[in-house]
This record gives sequence, structure tokens and C-alpha cells, in this order.
Amino acid sequence: MSVANINLASTGVEAGARDLRRTGAHPDFWYPLARSRDVKPGKTAARTFAGEPIVLIRTESGRLFALEDRCAHRQVPLSKGSVRGELVHCCYHGWEYDAAGRCVNIPYVGKNELMPRGVRAYPCREEYGLIFVFPGDAAKAADAAFPDVPSWHDPKYKTRYLDRQVGCHYSFLHENLMDMNHQFLHRRIMSSIRTGFLDLRHGDDWVEVDYTFSRVGKQPIGEKVMLGKLNAPTAERPRDLMTVSTRYPHQRLKFWTAGSEHPALDLWITYVPLDREQRNNHTFGLMNIRKPSIPGLMELLWPFVVWFTEGIFTQDRWIVELEQAAFDQQGGDWNQEIFPVILQLRKMLLRQGLPIAANV
Repeated sequence: MSVANINLASTGVEAGARDLRRTGAHPDFWYPLARSRDVKPGKTAARTFAGEPIVLIRTESGRLFALEDRCAHRQVPLSKGSVRGELVHCCYHGWEYDAAGRCVNIPYVGKNELMPRGVRAYPCREEYGLIFVFPGDAAKAADAAFPDVPSWHDPKYKTRYLDRQVGCHYSFLHENLMDMNHQFLHRRIMSSIRTGFLDLRHGDDWVEVDYTFSRVGKQPIGEKVMLGKLNAPTAERPRDLMTVSTRYPHQRLKFWTAGSEHPALDLWITYVPLDREQRNNHTFGLMNIRKPSIPGLMELLWPFVVWFTEGIFTQDRWIVELEQAAFDQQGGDWNQEIFPVILQLRKMLLRQGLPIAANV
């Protein structure tokens, strides 16, 4: 499908629609707030979701839970307290809380006294080496779809974690990954690549696009390691294929070389708003790269993969932060977007998100 074959009028954001850059991430989804390794047994970790303080707590036995990061007494952060056994103790007066957020003991009050109201507890689960929290309506957590990344469990893939803060609204990052025409930005790292747009598909809460590529110039060694050996094209896979999708609120990128059965690259990534205005986010990602058939070769060449991908991510962060700076300087979104994929993506993000004012 070519760009010319898509009705631009049907994909644009309607006049009078709310500003996407002032649309908040919907909280009724599972979001990672930390790497598993960052919360040791008997320790706490302070995190935020859209300005709301959340404390991650791992008990001495290894149990993990998440609470509102405020003591019900004087509102000081529970993350400044200590973990003893299966409870967290406030650093100020020693009030004790369990995994459900109940205040179960006040050291200077008799055991038979009625305990005060506790603090909010958040559904919490651990998977893929990440700690996920459900910051919205806890009653919806059990039925909410949880990210499915089977390649993380596959021993034929090696994972690079993405774990960094980016100073922009999350929508700029959704657009950056989905619009592969921005390869021009990476020309000094990847040489010249021509992007071929193939197809666009979408639904109420998802958008998916296919691309292929042709190269002018030498392939960088880091990219060569990631994509593996070249195969003869087949009827099922006649050319290189990249599929990028946003299934709200997470994104996925898969890349198959021509003739390959399995993706050489399977990236799952998401953006967690940090501040109340949602002008900063923490990006978490699982970059799963298929290992070469020669045992140990991926470990030997891994530094080239890290160097190559770090260069790409650094440029992407630089450009989206420039976009955010332009938005803030102009006081609004002056973008003149023409690419149908991004226009459709914006409509979907607007449908699924919430006005930031509603979250304050």
C-alpha cells in the first residue's frame, strides 16, 4: 500500500480535538516502574506514575508489593522508612504497614486500639526482569491484558534492557518509533537507508505498520550482528520486513530478514509518565536479539551491539527532547504532519488517553 492510496482526510485528527501533548497516559494498564534488580530484599524504591508517588517494597523473604508512598500519619514518604520482616516501617514515628496498605501497628498505641486508615495498595507483579504496577482502578487489574513477550523466555534470544529517562511527552516517542522515515536522523551511524512503506492497519486501541528497507552504503557491524546472516528470499518472506505496532499503551517492533523464519529483532518498549504534567517519562524496553548459530559468538560481539544501539537511542532521545522544547516554546503543537501512519497513531492515542487536567 502506498501513501498515495490512503485517504488523508480519513486519518487526520479532527479540528477542535484536544491537544495530544496534553493528553495523559491512561492508568488502567500495567506499567513497569523498575528493574527487578533495583529492589533488593529488605529494601524500598521510590517511583512515580504521572506525579503520584509509589513505593516498591521487597520484604526480607523476597515478597514484592507496591504502596502509596505516603505515611497516613504525617504524609512523609514510606520509601524513607525501613523493611522489617514482611512490613514497612515509617521513618518518623514507626507506623507499620503490610502489603495491603493496612496500618497494623503503632508502637506507642495499645494493641487493642482501633488502627487508623492505611494507604493505597497497588496491584504489582514481576515479569521479564521488570516490576509492573497497575496504577489505575485496582478492580480492573485482573482482567487487564499483561504484556506478552515470549522471545524474552526463548534461550535463542539475548536481551538488552532499555532503562532511561527522556524529557518529553510519551506521544513523541510513540511517533518516533512508528515513523521509520526518520532513518535520515541516523545516517551517520547506519549509512543511507531508504525506507519503503508497505501497509497500515489499525483498530480502536492499536495501530500497526509494515516497512521494508534498501541500503546505500556499508552495513555497520553492530547492525550486522543484530540482524544475523542473510538468507535467500522465500515466497513467505521475499524481502526484509519490519512491523511496528502500538497496542495501547505499549509498542512492539519486529524485524525479519528476507527468507528468515524467526525475527532477528523483537523489541517491546513502553513509556511511563513521571511528572503530573507528563513532560518527562521513564522508558523501559526489552530488546531481544536472536543469537547466531555459533555458540558464544553473541557474547563476544555484544559490545558492538551495545555501541550501535546506544548511538541510535542517544540520537532518538535528543530529537524528541527538541520536539518537546519546541512545543513548550510555542505554547502548542504547530506540527504539520502529513504521514498517514502518524496521523492514525495520534487519533488512537487521543481516544485511549485522558485529559491531563482530569488526573490532577
